[in-house]
Amino acid sequence: MLKEEKNIFIQGALELGIELKEKQIDDFSQYLELITNWNQKINLTAQKTPIEIIIKHFLDSLTCIKTIKSENLSHNCLLDVGTGPGLPGIPLKIMFPSINLFLLEAQRKKAAFLAEVIARLNLLDTYLLIGRAETFGKNQEYRERYNIVVSRAVAPLNILVEYCLPFVKLGGVLIAQKGKSYIQELKDSTEAIRLLGGDLDEINKVILPIIKQERFLLKIVKIAHTPIKYPRREGIPRKRPL
Repeated sequence: MLKEEKNIFIQGALELGIELKEKQIDDFSQYLELITNWNQKINLTAQKTPIEIIIKHFLDSLTCIKTIKSENLSHNCLLDVGTGPGLPGIPLKIMFPSINLFLLEAQRKKAAFLAEVIARLNLLDTYLLIGRAETFGKNQEYRERYNIVVSRAVAPLNILVEYCLPFVKLGGVLIAQKGKSYIQELKDSTEAIRLLGGDLDEINKVILPIIKQERFLLKIVKIAHTPIKYPRREGIPRKRPL
């Protein structure tokens, strides 16, 4: 990470109320290098420059801390559904090393990238799940296991909750990162959230540092078990949203 990039990252984190330690900056620097190098081989992200990645991926991922810090992140099980290049899961792991982190990704090329990140950064208690949310959500080993489930830029909310809520344990939370479209998405998702055992607890508006874009973090609490027939088989949630 060049000096200018490092300064932007440090300043952006401070705007979010986060003071980065040197070890964390070093880990993010290695992560940035890996994303940049792999992005030349496979389509990891549309953000190509280091500063774009720092702002629109790293800082955007860290906005989650404003919503889930009250859930006592340390030593909890956190699942990142549709993690792609590891966002927001890996930035949260860098900030809270004691998290038991699970990264769920269906694309094998991206999974190969994630495996290298885990090895290079020596991320202990970090597990890679390769496959679809609909399949893992039916598996009793993973179903209703996680204190915290996060997801970013995966699907509209009425689809996303069917992917994610089956993983959340009773009393746990789903954090969905959304843009301004969240208002209509919520209207379309009210019945799905209830049906799957969730309850909208709060909506936190945050301003993405440097570029001053609005983000909305939807916190959905799991108040009832998800009916066993959900999630439906692969592809159905997207074809026929609840």
